[in-house]
Amino acid sequence: MQGEALRLKIKEVMVEELMLDHAAEEIGDKTAIFGAHGLGLDSVDALQLVVALEKHFGLKIGDSTAAKGILENVASISAEIEKSAPHA
Repeated sequence: MQGEALRLKIKEVMVEELMLDHAAEEIGDKTAIFGAHGLGLDSVDALQLVVALEKHFGLKIGDSTAAKGILENVASISAEIEKSAPHA
């Protein structure tokens, strides 16, 4: 899975796992995940998101510095999943 299908699946996982008040289709690929100008998630949500990404996509995020860059928005998460996925 990659591209638009992957980004939609990430959004669906976020809505389901974090119980967001948004439909997956309402979340933009570049919408900030954290902060007042984005989805407004906090550090507890970040932890849940890291666990959900590992469970659903096998994405392991090793440290908080890496997490900041990866968890910026759906596009950055998608890029990291595609980068870390085993190539067939």
